[in-house]
Amino acid sequence: MGRRSRARRLQQQQQQRPGSAEDGGKRNGAGWEGGYPEIVKENKLFEHYYQELKIVPEGEWDQFMGALREPLPATLRITGYKSHAKEILHCLKNKYFKELEDLEVDGQKVEVPQPLSWYPEELAWHTNLSRKILRKSPQLEKFHQFLVSETESGNLSRQEAVSMIPPLLLNARPHHKILDMCAAPGSKTTQLIEMLHADMNVPFPEGFVIANDVDNKRCYLLVHQAKRLGSPCIMVVNHDASCIPRLQVDVNGRKEVLFYDRILCDVPCSGDGTMRKNIDVWKKWSTVNSLHVQFHGLEILQYAIFCALELADVSSELPGLKWVPGLSQWKVMTKDGQWFASWDDVPHNRHTQIRPTMFPPKDPEKLQAMHLERCLRILPHHQNTGGFFVAVLVKKSSMPWNKRPPKLQGEPVEPRAPVPPSPVEPTVGCASNPLELESKLAPGMSDTEAVERAENSGSKKDGVCGPPPSKKMKLFGFKEDPFVFIPEDDPLFPPIQKFYALDPSFPKTNLLTRTTEGKKRQLYMVSKELRNVLLNNSERMKVINTGIKVWCRNNSGEEFDCAFRLAQEGIYTLYPFINSRIITVSIEDVQVLLTQENPFFRKLSSEAYSQVKDMGKWPDAETKPDALQCPIVLCGWRGKASVRTFVPRNERLHYLRMMGLEVPMGKKREGAAGAPGAGSASPVEPEDGPGAASPAEPEDGPCAASPAEPEDGASAEQEAGRDDSSGGDPAEAGPPR
Repeated sequence: MGRRSRARRLQQQQQQRPGSAEDGGKRNGAGWEGGYPEIVKENKLFEHYYQELKIVPEGEWDQFMGALREPLPATLRITGYKSHAKEILHCLKNKYFKELEDLEVDGQKVEVPQPLSWYPEELAWHTNLSRKILRKSPQLEKFHQFLVSETESGNLSRQEAVSMIPPLLLNARPHHKILDMCAAPGSKTTQLIEMLHADMNVPFPEGFVIANDVDNKRCYLLVHQAKRLGSPCIMVVNHDASCIPRLQVDVNGRKEVLFYDRILCDVPCSGDGTMRKNIDVWKKWSTVNSLHVQFHGLEILQYAIFCALELADVSSELPGLKWVPGLSQWKVMTKDGQWFASWDDVPHNRHTQIRPTMFPPKDPEKLQAMHLERCLRILPHHQNTGGFFVAVLVKKSSMPWNKRPPKLQGEPVEPRAPVPPSPVEPTVGCASNPLELESKLAPGMSDTEAVERAENSGSKKDGVCGPPPSKKMKLFGFKEDPFVFIPEDDPLFPPIQKFYALDPSFPKTNLLTRTTEGKKRQLYMVSKELRNVLLNNSERMKVINTGIKVWCRNNSGEEFDCAFRLAQEGIYTLYPFINSRIITVSIEDVQVLLTQENPFFRKLSSEAYSQVKDMGKWPDAETKPDALQCPIVLCGWRGKASVRTFVPRNERLHYLRMMGLEVPMGKKREGAAGAPGAGSASPVEPEDGPGAASPAEPEDGPCAASPAEPEDGASAEQEAGRDDSSGGDPAEAGPPR
């Protein structure tokens, strides 16, 4: 098509388009404005369905529908480790929220954000401030900058209130092995990671989180979310949740099935509860989608639950949370409004659309034993939220195919009954008598042997229920580079160990790279338990990312016997093991380091000045500014006469705010011409940690590489987006470019 033809066609389309200039952007009052239709928030079929099943308590229908038609309030959660989270909370309550009191915008009084009453320790808040008001109001500029900066740094999370509930009810502990089956975009996953690191003094918790998602692209978003917390105990994998591979681990030289202590399963649903934020649901809602996702959701749940499970009573675990009990009786409706009260009523030609599992059990005793009233149904009008459904299931007995009683884990007594570990394997059918099952299995059979035998025998054989046959693993998207652990005798590590005076307890076998050839540019670290999983399952699963970056190569340091500098992402994991090249600085020193590009030694306090000048001869110390509730650890670079921090823009702003110093987003740091401002990242996007080093002597401290000597001669893009090989940096949120 020629240029003129394309122009004529474009002109015709503009003339025919509703909302064009001819009708002033509107179309006969039918709701068109700016070329887009106004969605009418009504759906008679939806209302009929909800009223017929009495889903909403009597007398609350008008409030329910009224809440659905209102925009969803903004909610935010303070993320990260507890000591840092409390510092942000203190800043929010005592500075930003106070500035909102008695404030009016466009004649409307601004409501001060309020904590979610049921979320522990006031770490989650909701507000009526819309994005438009936050962006356009000069009175709210500082608060808006704070929210943007802290969200980008990972210290705040814009997370829907009801989405925060499932991780809380999982009651996860630092030693738990957790599977998040449908994890992207990762807000719940980050909550689970935080629970593992409840004690900041333990750099390597015994537990871990394996976060899975079927969408390859969304897995990288998940990586980006998890990376912000800097944990060595997270692994992101890419599988269909209905057929996640059965993993194995090495236990005293013997291969055994990996059992999980907690499983979070956020299965696909009809999306009714998202009407307040996804207004397309109003015009698209029908039972067709609900019936379709039930099939897939059931497949996923089969890989997460067993016939030995029961619903837990969690009614008292989140005081202040309003909810209504689960239903025990319901009917199934087709897209044309036809109802069926039981499977017996469904005609044969509907059997592909409607399944027996969509109906409640007929037997009253079985129905009562299920305790469906223990499910939580969160309705939008009760607490001004979206709609949500939560069911907490606990394993109460051994699997039917396993004669041996479950092993005791030595866990402390918890509010709910202890949950023995559960493997991710489905149960399709169960014999009614467990004793019958035991007689069919060989005595003394191990967990692994029992699972393998059940798997090999199919889903149900001779009355024995067990996992279905394994499905072939399907791989999507980019093929990731391998995970290669550093051998114990690798000559790469001793110089690092000597230079930083690493403690003998440092787990060097947990170090890995993402390349098998050439120089290793970056070193990553995982926990001992995830190392076990990686070594024994490399061919079973597709791992997108795991661990955390702890060291980066700096070629200029090779002549001084250490070619690696510290990475900011992993400094809080490494710091407990480092015994050299650390300086202690005051709040004033930190302000200098974070606001000036390359401050000279003389600009530091006398104590910090003497430590920097005599690097390596001062005692070990932490950076603990007096006014903060948590330590700040910054990585950096010591030059001949100056120091420099490797702290990205948003982290600089974060630390400065925590110390009571507000720096405008656009203001540049002091220093040489062309130096990056406080609102930009340093050239190599490095880390923050306590110490400094010369261009010839890499360090562990609050500084950064000399501007004249970026690491490996790499540009900012190369450092942020590349790894040991041509593959992508596992710390980045996106496929390799």
